[in-house]
Amino acid sequence: MFSFRLITTASPWLILACLAAGALYAWLLYSKKTPWPKALNYGLAGLRFMVVSILCFLLMGPLVRYVANTTVPPTIVFALDNSQSVKLFSDSTALQATQQELQLVRDQLEAQGYQTAVQTLGGNQTESINTITYTSETSNLSQLLEQVQNGYSDQNLAGVVLLSDGIVNQGLSPTYSNFGFTIYPVAVGDTVPKKDIMIASLRYNKVNYSGNRFPMEVEVQHEGFGGRTVNVILQENGKTLASKRVLLKEGQPVQQVPFQVLASGLGKRHYVVRIEPLQGEFTTLNNTKHAYIDVVKGKIKVLLAAAAPHPDIKAIRTAIESNENYETALFIPGVNEFQVQDYDVAVLHQLPGRMAGAESALNLVRQKNLPALYILGPQSDLANFNRLNIGLNVISSGQTDEVSAVPNSNFSNFHLPEQAAERMQEYPPARVPFGEIRLAANTETILYQQVGRVRTTKPLLTLQTSGDKRNAVLLASGTWQWRLHEAANHEQPQVYNQLITNLVQLLSAPRNKKRLNVYPSQTEYTTSDEIRFNAEAYNEALEPIYGQNITLTITDEDEQPRNFTFANGENQTGVNIGTLPGGRYTYTATATITGKQQKDQGEFVVEELQLEALNAVADHNLLFQLANNSGASLYFPGEMRQLEQDILQADHKSIIYSQEEQNEVIDLKWLFFLLLGLISIEWFVRKYNGSY
Repeated sequence: MFSFRLITTASPWLILACLAAGALYAWLLYSKKTPWPKALNYGLAGLRFMVVSILCFLLMGPLVRYVANTTVPPTIVFALDNSQSVKLFSDSTALQATQQELQLVRDQLEAQGYQTAVQTLGGNQTESINTITYTSETSNLSQLLEQVQNGYSDQNLAGVVLLSDGIVNQGLSPTYSNFGFTIYPVAVGDTVPKKDIMIASLRYNKVNYSGNRFPMEVEVQHEGFGGRTVNVILQENGKTLASKRVLLKEGQPVQQVPFQVLASGLGKRHYVVRIEPLQGEFTTLNNTKHAYIDVVKGKIKVLLAAAAPHPDIKAIRTAIESNENYETALFIPGVNEFQVQDYDVAVLHQLPGRMAGAESALNLVRQKNLPALYILGPQSDLANFNRLNIGLNVISSGQTDEVSAVPNSNFSNFHLPEQAAERMQEYPPARVPFGEIRLAANTETILYQQVGRVRTTKPLLTLQTSGDKRNAVLLASGTWQWRLHEAANHEQPQVYNQLITNLVQLLSAPRNKKRLNVYPSQTEYTTSDEIRFNAEAYNEALEPIYGQNITLTITDEDEQPRNFTFANGENQTGVNIGTLPGGRYTYTATATITGKQQKDQGEFVVEELQLEALNAVADHNLLFQLANNSGASLYFPGEMRQLEQDILQADHKSIIYSQEEQNEVIDLKWLFFLLLGLISIEWFVRKYNGSY
């Protein structure tokens, strides 16, 4: 429905004055004797009357208000839980019949003026309920209902018909949320417990060190097999590593079965734990679980040496050891003895210093050519520091300045959390040498200095890359206050810890000189994830180049290859290979760059979720609570006619949305052409009839 109204900013009585002005003008112009007939004279006077009256009316600044009314009928969304458990543990004939009856309900609602839509887990929409396939590997009913609520927030959402077995294995229970619409649950599945044995969960460390034994705890759950004995087997690559006979106890449905596994070799390892089936089991789909671990060499050793005791030492050491892959050894002259070990990286606090005693640590760093993080402070010997040639020279008279930290957005060797810039602005100022700072060409800035509210181009934290080695310099002392302040205000000093650990990791890792670098965006996926590979290509100067044709070969544990070909681009640097079955995969990428064959390789894992086979018992109580919370009833297959009647009897109303718009009449284009037409007609007629 559409309507409009004319509004004037002055008194409506002035319209009479506009008409009078038009009439007076027309009388003065056409009251004289004319060479054309009287009837034509009256017509021309009428045209002039209309033009002058309209022009006078426009001087009053009139407005026109448009009101558009839109009627939105009520919408019913059919939200279908298309998870695997619905199909696995429901009678297939009854489930298909329920889908057909729901489709008839939908057709009847549309015939009564309702709008309808069908949505499944993951936010996918479909045209027909009859075409739904139950393939989702997880059940997140809360997310499904929230997606419906958000997707139809600007529409007249009257209710949601939820077809589900009530099983939730991801996200929060939907009973804890308040939805602004009526939920009509349709319960499928079986609530009668089945005789079954399953592996409910595996507990193990995802990262383990080569040569060490690590624990793997298997949680075995059973129903109706008390007093029976089962065989739990641990395998790798089809070879049995260990097995245990377990007595399933009456009244104890969950039992723990521990294994000690030797982490051999390096890289991704795939272990399979399975229970040999017993006669009478409802399903054997949940008798197997997979474990994927990353076997790495021993912990990275970090030498933490300081000229003297300082609160920074404790803060940096705690940050480094927040990553379980690092261990530190502390050396402070006069406090403890220097231990010669096979260190991977060094952190040197105010070294070289003005006082003697730390030469052993500095000599080891030079002899072993260790990458190091140098932290400057009042005890630093700047002259000796400048002679190290580690990316910058500091020329200072000994004065200091108080500065804040600002991340360099162009630094890409590692990324800090999104809130890093905001939290760093909250950090207390740190002291840095005041003077001239000269950066070498092979040095990047990670953090800039900010003095008060003025952001400068002076570096606060730098990274030098020289050949295969990297060194970093932090010009600030007193950064222990940063960690303390962040922990006090945000519970965890996430930004500080990640800054230090990322820096140590970058220093300890050898510089990548590969001219072809192809890698998955994640090292671990699930069977429902789409797998994406990124690709980078470099010329002989290690400058990025684009448009290189890359061949990617993915090989599974059965040595079956999958081949993909793509080109790396400046804005689109990788390829999406879709989903893969669970397992450990290796990949090889090749490309011809400037006439030479380049190669890269690696591995990744795809985990099988198997969540849908764990619980064979439907949770209709959850569905009843959802219905009760929204003032509806719970429906079962065969009660679809009642569902239809209840929705219609609820008498959900249409909503009328009104949209109002005001415009000045003088801005109407058609009015300009109307006036132009009237004036043109008058002028043409006068000229044609001999106007003087």
